Amino acid sequence: MQKFQLREIEVKSILTKSKLPETDYVINPYIGCMHSCVYCYAVFMKRFTNHKEPWGRFVDVKINSVKVLEKEIKTAKKGVVLLSSVTDAYHPIEIKYELTREILKILLKYQFPISILTKSDLVTRDLDILTQFKNCNVGFSFLSFDNRHRKDFEPVATPPQKRLEAMKRLKENGIQTYAFIGPIFPFLTDLTAMFKKFKELKTDFIFCENLNHKAGTWQEISKTIKTKYPELSKKYEGIFFANNEYWIDVENQIIKLANEFDIKTKVFFHHNN
Repeated sequence: MQKFQLREIEVKSILTKSKLPETDYVINPYIGCMHSCVYCYAVFMKRFTNHKEPWGRFVDVKINSVKVLEKEIKTAKKGVVLLSSVTDAYHPIEIKYELTREILKILLKYQFPISILTKSDLVTRDLDILTQFKNCNVGFSFLSFDNRHRKDFEPVATPPQKRLEAMKRLKENGIQTYAFIGPIFPFLTDLTAMFKKFKELKTDFIFCENLNHKAGTWQEISKTIKTKYPELSKKYEGIFFANNEYWIDVENQIIKLANEFDIKTKVFFHHNN
């Protein structure tokens, strides 16, 4: 069992202006994430810490974030807040610290519109707060519905079936929900099955993102593919390191599925060239 490093830190700011589309601010209550996704683009955050541990094996808890937000929000212009951009606000350590829950209480007090993106069903714990927001949506990200893929690529994340159940429960409680299909793994992500299920769950909209091999995670992704899915190794090399129209074809498939199932969908793709 690998050692896990947990430490409590103090921060000067928690409400950060966002460069992401349709988002004014981001709040990351933690640095690092326990979900240990091998494809996580947020691995770049490691260079801003003093951690020697691998990504996914450490978390810094922003222990004073609630107090800092209480101060910052008084002078902040109202805008959409995303929880979170470089950590999962509901990864397992949140069970102990409840920072996300306390942050939501402050955002509710000022009725800031919120958007949550998570891989955890723990978000349903906060239904009592979420249902009081005038403007709130909760998204769940999936690379696949197959729990084997979850174990191989995002070992500590909630199983996909539990995410789907949480999605259903939120929707039944009047919360707008969305799906983030990403990263799309060639030959592993079943887009048709996903669109069909999200239609059944009355998902409000879908974002799709392809696997980005330039995010500093290719070594880990490639190692997992070679070990767990050796039959795909050469195919992946061909898709990511040769000129081809693979992702154009996938994008066209998504557009077709979005029309077929009548779900508002946006595609954010990184192309090889």
